[in-house]
Amino acid sequence: MVLVVESGSTKADWMLVDKGNEATFVTKGFNPYFHKKEDILHELNGNYDLASIKNEVEAVYFYGAGCSIPELNAIIRSGLSSYFRNAHITIDHDLMACAYACYSGVPEIACILGTGSNSCYFNGKDLYEAVPAVGHILGDEGSGCFFGKRILADFLYKRLPAPMLDELNDLGLNKEVIVENVYRKPDANVYIASFMPILIRHKELKYCQNVIADGIQQFIDIHVKCYENYKETQVNFVGSMACLLSDELRIICNANEIEIGTIIRKPLRSLVEYHLREKESSL
Repeated sequence: MVLVVESGSTKADWMLVDKGNEATFVTKGFNPYFHKKEDILHELNGNYDLASIKNEVEAVYFYGAGCSIPELNAIIRSGLSSYFRNAHITIDHDLMACAYACYSGVPEIACILGTGSNSCYFNGKDLYEAVPAVGHILGDEGSGCFFGKRILADFLYKRLPAPMLDELNDLGLNKEVIVENVYRKPDANVYIASFMPILIRHKELKYCQNVIADGIQQFIDIHVKCYENYKETQVNFVGSMACLLSDELRIICNANEIEIGTIIRKPLRSLVEYHLREKESSL
């Protein structure tokens, strides 16, 4: 019985594989920059589906945002190993999940555009990051968090178009609420990214078109053009923003002479298939 997990900062998708049978679960996402062992256990203890199988699970393969160095991985490992006491726990970066999910047998630039953003070069064996992901405060260009920050800032600066301003006012939003959630409460990145759907709902507005184009272009300039061979290499994407803005992404990539290979919203299925292939090849 094996669990494969693909976790962003907002939510985590789980797939259980047991003798050819599969089942899927969804939990809150676990990011070691924002969550501790206790947060992980609190979330898992509240999930009935996982509780019913936790002692039977033999292996957990967890791919998560923020899981980039051993010290951070240890936070996630501590929570998972305390819950799945009989399982071997493997922790890896969400970039590796992205690379595995998109890989088609040729070298690629694999990109994440979800709550956060990142990229890597993957040749099927080795993964290389030309520039680091610096998180929602300094970076995450083109992500849900990036667009959420822009919307909240322009709301406070009174620069939003009337339809978007009315929608946020109807939510009871004001400076005090924003400051409380951004600067004082946990999971600020998730809160900020939660305003991204407003941008999608009003994509026809010139304001939104400009914000979207600016965010995608910044991502390309920083996270794709950092690879010298980006014009000769297939560029693949995973994540909610990549899918929701796929038309805009294709237009801007084309203008930058970038060849898009595939766009996948959720890489979980591809990850499971990868691990099943690995298991078969080891037999």
